[in-house]
Amino acid sequence: MFIAIVILFVFGYVAIAMEHTIKIDKAASALFIGVVCWTFLVIGKSVIFPEMSGEESTHHIESSLMEHISEIAGILFFLLGAMTIVELIDSHEGFSVITDKIKTVNRVKLVWILSLLTFFLSAALDNLTTAIVMSALIRKLMTDKKDLWLFAGMVILAANAGGAWSPIGDVTTIMLWIGGQVSAANIMTELILPSLVCLSVPLILMSFRMKGNVERPVRDDASGNEGSHVSKSDQNIVFYLGISALLFVPVFKTITHLPPFMGILLGLSVLWIVTEILHRKKSSDHRTSLSIVGVLRKIDTPSILFFLGILTAVGALQVGGHLTMVAEFLDRELGNVYIVNGAIGILSSIVDNVPLVAGAIGMYPLDVYPVDDTFWELLAYCAGTGGSILIIGSAAGVAVMGIMKIDFMWYVKNITLYALIGYLAGIGTFYVLN
Repeated sequence: MFIAIVILFVFGYVAIAMEHTIKIDKAASALFIGVVCWTFLVIGKSVIFPEMSGEESTHHIESSLMEHISEIAGILFFLLGAMTIVELIDSHEGFSVITDKIKTVNRVKLVWILSLLTFFLSAALDNLTTAIVMSALIRKLMTDKKDLWLFAGMVILAANAGGAWSPIGDVTTIMLWIGGQVSAANIMTELILPSLVCLSVPLILMSFRMKGNVERPVRDDASGNEGSHVSKSDQNIVFYLGISALLFVPVFKTITHLPPFMGILLGLSVLWIVTEILHRKKSSDHRTSLSIVGVLRKIDTPSILFFLGILTAVGALQVGGHLTMVAEFLDRELGNVYIVNGAIGILSSIVDNVPLVAGAIGMYPLDVYPVDDTFWELLAYCAGTGGSILIIGSAAGVAVMGIMKIDFMWYVKNITLYALIGYLAGIGTFYVLN
């Protein structure tokens, strides 16, 4: 049964990758393997957990499932809150505050501007929130599907690279920071240059590929769309309040030590109250289209279910001991911290980086690798940026995949090699610096 779970996960992974070929939505495949992997754990509990009695193993699996579901629920609530805030800003044409200032239509200039903006914004927010914001932004700057997907791919690279050098930029760096493996100042000074190289190298290579100009969307204020009814003051209020709500999340977490989804829900509730007050005197149809209630109907629910399925499946691999076995194999066979962390980063593009980092934290106590040791710094970089190699290897990638409807195999053909080269260049830079 131990092997059956691995085989099922691989088949599910292939089904997700071949979504457009087999005509089955990736959310359906992810949910299927998420549930069946845990079912196999229960069926094969006597083999997988031979040291436990039947009742003990059943209780262990149930409690582990609920623990994982609570963690996953936090991510899903955060994702739902962030997507709603971004969609609300979009419905008020708030992103015009930024897009009106970006005058260039040159593909090369635009990809550099947007990627660097994503890189630094990701360090201040986090890679998931930034990816959602930038996905909405690029849709306001271009219309061609090929351009949208290409720029979205670079947004994923930039968001993950920007999140790796900030203690609040990625879930894994947050884990290492809170766990005491790294300090905030040290992780920023040690990783900002490798992370910048990780982004810059793919950008330079991509610049040779991109030619000409993008086609900007035509804004027709006379068309009677929702945005044309929004006053400039309402646009500015919703935009700046929405961005402030997103920026407030890491501050809220630092002050209260509550999970990030609580901060995003607080920001969402404030925006909800403000927009209700702003539009309370408008017609019913107009008020609905600009309210949270109207915006929630636009949220991409299948993407959230995809998140639920894939993270649940990875949780089963963690509880079943599969990921621990991989971590021990890497440590035993490879040994060198650069090779081990490099392999963990590549693995994190296949399975979620959170359980991989959790496994590494569990395997190596601080008396083996002390605070701010090279091992922890490199682990933060590799786990944070390695997920860019495949689109479902990071929360940012999964979110963008759902929002922009990007095909898995398209990403492999067009972005993966750039991401891998940048990833290895960043490791090389870290090695030279240390």
